[in-house]
Amino acid sequence: MTVAAVERGLRILEQLAGEPEPVELVELARILDIPPSAAHRTVSVLAERGWVVQEETTQKYALSLRMSTLAFRNLDVRAVSDAVQAILDNLARETCEYCRLAIVEGEDLVWVARAQGARSGLRYDPDMGQEIVLHATANGKAWLSTLAEEEAIRIVKARGLRSRRPLGPNSATQIPEIRQRIRDTARTGYGASIEEAEPGTAAVAVPFRASQEPGAPVAGTISVAGPLLRVRPERFDELAAALKNAARQIETIWPLRRRMRGERQFAAAAADPELSSSKSDILTRSE
Repeated sequence: MTVAAVERGLRILEQLAGEPEPVELVELARILDIPPSAAHRTVSVLAERGWVVQEETTQKYALSLRMSTLAFRNLDVRAVSDAVQAILDNLARETCEYCRLAIVEGEDLVWVARAQGARSGLRYDPDMGQEIVLHATANGKAWLSTLAEEEAIRIVKARGLRSRRPLGPNSATQIPEIRQRIRDTARTGYGASIEEAEPGTAAVAVPFRASQEPGAPVAGTISVAGPLLRVRPERFDELAAALKNAARQIETIWPLRRRMRGERQFAAAAADPELSSSKSDILTRSE
């Protein structure tokens, strides 16, 4: 299989993931600017492997539940502990806003936990599957600011300034502007976004490390977000202080995730005779 074929397959899966209804093959090819014959070959392979399904009556295509199953399995492995979720819940209660936690994965951030603190009025409830646009989100800038500046800019350039979803009116469109915003984030100690990721919203975020040991790598970010009506710039310092306190708490217990992951792997091995020979290896890696 060629790189082009792999890329084509991934583009089709990503497009179908955002479609509320099944899509005709011709329409899918048009949206992605793929020759219909190539789209048909790719979709046929995906259908054979169970990643997409075709409706019998309309012949339209949609994602199968296999993708969701795989995502939930992966999320279960990465899921934060109850203790970390409790910290996020407390932060949401304290700020009365929507709080999220993202972890660093390679050169990206991925949402893994959330807590809603808004009790009344407008509620901000974004999709957890939403792409984290690094240069346009508080979380992205909070993480980028912990990297060497040129490394941060390289990552932004590699991802491109376009997004698969509409951004807010204040999102940066030029590298010099992004560079300055990363510098501002490093100076203040927190990332902020005002109608950058999406219209009518604002957010504040800070990074947290894998432990409290000096030099520990950044493990992820936590944020507070909500309607611009409530999450105003004059609240940013207050919200940042609450976030930094929560980040310190997370850093004290984050190392336990590795042990807990090892315990889950060991339990799975114990339940599967075919994996019994690797039990000791799994336990060793978890310690």
